[in-house]
Amino acid sequence: MSSTLKNLSDFSHLQVGNAENLKFAIVVSQWNAQITGALLNGAYKGLLDHGAKDENIELIEVPGSYELISGSDIALRNAELDAVITLGCVIQGETRHFDFICDAVANGIANVGIKYNKPVIFGVLTTDNDQQALDRAGGKHGNKGEEAAITAIQMALIHKNH
Repeated sequence: MSSTLKNLSDFSHLQVGNAENLKFAIVVSQWNAQITGALLNGAYKGLLDHGAKDENIELIEVPGSYELISGSDIALRNAELDAVITLGCVIQGETRHFDFICDAVANGIANVGIKYNKPVIFGVLTTDNDQQALDRAGGKHGNKGEEAAITAIQMALIHKNH
């Protein structure tokens, strides 16, 4: 597994760019709140650390990861947004529900980005168990929320410049 020995949230080798003039929406799932709350904190911190202004970050809470799709669509009705960050957590259970939700969420989020021609960042954990999720939500492998924020900044700047 590629993440076994490293913190995935090390951005020291990247030139992230300045988010000062960018507007973001963070759409976060309320399901698995311990995990998604930590992801939200990481994303918010990542945006602020790279110059985003608090007033340029909109927060939309949705019930679960599946609703990240429509939450992103609702957010992007605001044409002033430069990017949307989706944050959720789906943990493998005993049924195939996990597979259907993960597939639908990934495809749905991609389709929203295509529909609006704006970056919609996939910050959804899809893990086998709770510990893997905790490890990626501020644990030993970093914070996927912060990674999503960095990706959103980079993609928003690319989008603005092309």
